[in-house]
Amino acid sequence: MLLPSTTRRAFLSASAACVLGASTPCSFSLPVGIPLGLQLYSCRVALARDYAGTLQQVSAAGYREVEAAGFFGHTAGEVKTMMASAGLRCIGGHYPLVDLLKAPDETIAFAKEAGLSCLICASPSTPDPARPAAYPGGAWQYLLHQMTADDWKWNAEQFNRLGEKVKAAGLRFGYHNHTPEFRDLGGGQKGYDILLANTEPSLVTFELDCGWAAASGQDAAAILRRYSHRISLLHLKDLKPAPAGTEPSSRHSTILGQGVVDYAPILAAAKAANIRQAFIEQEEFDGPVFEALKEDLVNARKMMA
Repeated sequence: MLLPSTTRRAFLSASAACVLGASTPCSFSLPVGIPLGLQLYSCRVALARDYAGTLQQVSAAGYREVEAAGFFGHTAGEVKTMMASAGLRCIGGHYPLVDLLKAPDETIAFAKEAGLSCLICASPSTPDPARPAAYPGGAWQYLLHQMTADDWKWNAEQFNRLGEKVKAAGLRFGYHNHTPEFRDLGGGQKGYDILLANTEPSLVTFELDCGWAAASGQDAAAILRRYSHRISLLHLKDLKPAPAGTEPSSRHSTILGQGVVDYAPILAAAKAANIRQAFIEQEEFDGPVFEALKEDLVNARKMMA
């Protein structure tokens, strides 16, 4: 829900290809009992320059749990060592579906060795990858505007298959939304609902990005209430105001509590849902990244007090 207002996929694909509070030492949890961490896409530029040093900065900003978005050419052993050295626990990682389908066994093995507990698919695909690749503007534009109900059903089938493999390895598999999932396919049908209806609950969990849901005109609190048995992870992202008619995927994020996303009903719904973990994510910054990430954490804790 939004308060009244006065190419991520390319990054994930490139970095996946490379692999195939304050400063106190405690872990922060929300008063509702949900551990609070950071999605490392927030500091992707710094990670590309200095992975180990950036993890230390994340820790100094007060975070103890993180979710990866690429490993920047480091081995699983190196990732595990650098995370431990920074006092961080990497809960999971984001991967494009095309990469998961290319090398599922290798990806799962990497995740296990690195100490992850969850693999999250963060962008869908199609049965024929050449189709989106040939679309004007590229594959992401196709995913934003041309996905069909059959495409989403095909994705659900792939998620179930991957979920079986991941579960057999002792890990969890899930899906993270952006904005394409909420595009009206006709008659009010949406890709998000198709995915929920066609995936096996024991094999596929969902990570709701509340910011992208709000950008798409969706009520994230209502989604949480409807799918409380399926959604176990959250992304907390605030958005800058934007003119009416702005393309949802073009919205810019800001420091939590300074934007237009109304988190009060979302967090109330999260309290009653089966949420295991929430991750702060800020994708754009007007000032120093880590000062903003510190403020994100402080504000998130206030919002949940």
